[in-house]
Amino acid sequence: MPDRPGNPPRAWQRMLSGRRLDLLEPSPLDIEIEDIAHGLARVARWNGQTRGAHAFSVAQHSVVVERLVGELSPRLARQARLMALLHDAPEYVVGDLISPFKAAVGINYKALEEKLQMAVHLRFGLPAHVPSALKALLKRADHISAYYEATQLAGFEESEARRLFGRPPARLRTPRLVPLSTAEAQAQFLARFHRLCPP
Repeated sequence: MPDRPGNPPRAWQRMLSGRRLDLLEPSPLDIEIEDIAHGLARVARWNGQTRGAHAFSVAQHSVVVERLVGELSPRLARQARLMALLHDAPEYVVGDLISPFKAAVGINYKALEEKLQMAVHLRFGLPAHVPSALKALLKRADHISAYYEATQLAGFEESEARRLFGRPPARLRTPRLVPLSTAEAQAQFLARFHRLCPP
């Protein structure tokens, strides 16, 4: 719905929790895990171009990445694993845009995502910025998840997926990816969050 003429453009979104999140100046006080889980369970990876009765959601992907981070670095602290689970949290409001589109939009998209990520981290008692070593580990787990998603769900040949994302380490257990319904993906994400961030 367009803004009324003469009014400044609206840069906030009302969440189902009742919170009003300003995308340009996000406040940690306006972030709720239920809104994040609800949104991520409804955002499709691969622009929805995956096999199965349901889209493979960002919520499911986030759970896979957190599991992979734990396998790659078994002694990782709970706080670091929570950062892994929330690594794509900004997508609950901005969606999962493919890299070429991000490059084409006329705003500093990365800065917008980083502001949202900082607000999410502060909301849940995490450092505002991900330490560089953990950032590298998250990127590696993200690429491994992308490899499995590409070959199991998105129709990629293994050789093409290896070229784009690298080969997963042989010691990792290969996940069997089955896209879940939005309700199941949301519940799975929330269950993992509450395990990592007890009240």
